[in-house]
Amino acid sequence: MRRNVYLEMVSVEEALAAALAALDRDRLVRPEAVPAQEAAGRVTSAPVFARYSSPTFHSAAMDGYAVQSAATFTAREGRPVRLAKGAQAVAVNTGHPLPQGMDAVVMIEHVLEEDAAGISLERPAFPWQHVRRIGEDLVATELVLPQNHPITPYDVGALLSAGIWEVRCWERVRVTVIPTGDEVLDYTRRPEPGPGQVVESNSSVLCSLARTWGCAATRVPPVPDDPEALARAVEAALESDAHLVVVGAGSSAGSKDFTRATFEKFGPVLVHGLTVMPGKPTLIGAARGKLLVGAPGYPVSAVVCAEEILAPVCAWLTRVPRPERREVDAVLTRAVPSKPGMTELVRLAVGRVGDRNVGTPLARGAGLISTLTKAQAVAAIPAASEGAPAGGAVRARLLVPEEELSRTLVVVGSHDNTLDLLANELMGLEQPIRLASTHVGSMGGLAALRDGLAPLAGCHLFDPASKDFNFPFIARHLPDVRVKVVNLAIRHQGLMVAPGNPKNIRSVADLAREDVAFVNRQRGAGTRILLDWHLSQAGVAPGAVRGYAKEEYTHMAVAVNVLTGAADAGLGIFAAARALGLDFVPLARERYDLLLAEDLLDRRTEAVLGLLSDPVFQAKVAGLGGYETTLTGREMVPGQGLEPAGA
Repeated sequence: MRRNVYLEMVSVEEALAAALAALDRDRLVRPEAVPAQEAAGRVTSAPVFARYSSPTFHSAAMDGYAVQSAATFTAREGRPVRLAKGAQAVAVNTGHPLPQGMDAVVMIEHVLEEDAAGISLERPAFPWQHVRRIGEDLVATELVLPQNHPITPYDVGALLSAGIWEVRCWERVRVTVIPTGDEVLDYTRRPEPGPGQVVESNSSVLCSLARTWGCAATRVPPVPDDPEALARAVEAALESDAHLVVVGAGSSAGSKDFTRATFEKFGPVLVHGLTVMPGKPTLIGAARGKLLVGAPGYPVSAVVCAEEILAPVCAWLTRVPRPERREVDAVLTRAVPSKPGMTELVRLAVGRVGDRNVGTPLARGAGLISTLTKAQAVAAIPAASEGAPAGGAVRARLLVPEEELSRTLVVVGSHDNTLDLLANELMGLEQPIRLASTHVGSMGGLAALRDGLAPLAGCHLFDPASKDFNFPFIARHLPDVRVKVVNLAIRHQGLMVAPGNPKNIRSVADLAREDVAFVNRQRGAGTRILLDWHLSQAGVAPGAVRGYAKEEYTHMAVAVNVLTGAADAGLGIFAAARALGLDFVPLARERYDLLLAEDLLDRRTEAVLGLLSDPVFQAKVAGLGGYETTLTGREMVPGQGLEPAGA
């Protein structure tokens, strides 16, 4: 089968320059008349001048009496001036036209006496006191808005006040998105995907992004991997009123990736391949004065194409500044290796820890759409670099307002399903708190506390010699850190196996069998340390376990391996097995504690402690299955160990 070969890859800046050079902006995006009351969010295509002055008459700015200021000049405290109603003083309310011959308004509060005949004043009024004069705000023929001005809701008021009923604006940039692929299912039909099928979602992400940029976006139903069908879809889009046509997927080097060949039927291919990951397969072409863009099929790659290419093109076409995001320095909780020669965009979960922003690198798979929802920032690892070390600082472009970082609580350490429950409950507080957790194992959590990279760590390290949890490790690894230890739950660990336990796995000794494939947790994870101890007790060498070196970072990832048949067994918590309908062979009860760095306690950690002590939250933990809450919310002490079951 014939495969595509990438043209010479170029930088994002070079690709963007090529895209803009291929477009005649003035011919492509035209002015149109828009009702002023509907113009917010649009961009003016020409200057707007006032037809009316605002206000159109002298008006009272306060409730009181309109007067001739000269008649009040002799008023003093103890020597009031008397003014006759009607001739010298006329009652007015705010906004009323100023009566003929009057040039000031006296506030009602400053009237000394009032009766049917007149009023008395003890202080003079100066000319035009409390009066809105004709044209005070806008004068007829004055410039209201310049060209290429993004219209705000406030501008709408100014337009209408100035007698502007319609305003000339640039057309909205119109984007048509064409999803492709035999394996993708149209979400509008609410499908149930089978093996090898996925629900198509990239087109809606791209359309939603385009709408946030002020564009009009249209999605067509998915097109199969058929060159003729794709050519017909692109032809229809080019014949429509769309300015930009985006084809989703089909731009990589696979034998079924037809987008490049299709684009070449309509016009030149300008760019095929960016020196950035994710986003490398991005394709750019031109046809009939319009831009053709091939967005990669993986979600994160597609978003990079949208943010780095489509967003600035749309901004340029609409005559507004290219969207920019604030940048901050962030200290990494773990190392980020990178391939030299390619700029790598790494999404980070970022929170404020002490006086620093701490960033946790999220998984970097181009297909991991969950990283898009969890990230607060993006860091670019330069092409000339081989990565960034743990504890090193990177420049990160924020995806959220900077103040959100102070509302984000960084948790580093062992994974547990109760952290998801805790994250949801924290967001339900009157002052919501976002939990940004990274799963690097209990030992990784201790290292983060030691280095001041997190105020909170999940930990369940068992010390066989003392029969205690966590404290022996704290004493060994955190001698200079003041740590408060609070229990989150007692949890049940065991072997997760397929429904019905077809391999009849009953203990860790069975993991040495040739017919049993195992999936392990990463080094430093408390679950792995627990496994190693039980293997030693059973006299089983780690090398005898088939799959011992295969690592996952969460209990749910281990459970998915078992569910899909990639492994026959994995050590994990009962809640994960229950969530995916797996069988469970109990192995141990353990204390899962939260370790808090006392020097970093603040309202976010206090909120966590408040939830742990809440009986409603405790009931929700117990409801997950495989948890006991007899110690939940209690501060632990060295030597406490673990309560007996049912205590």
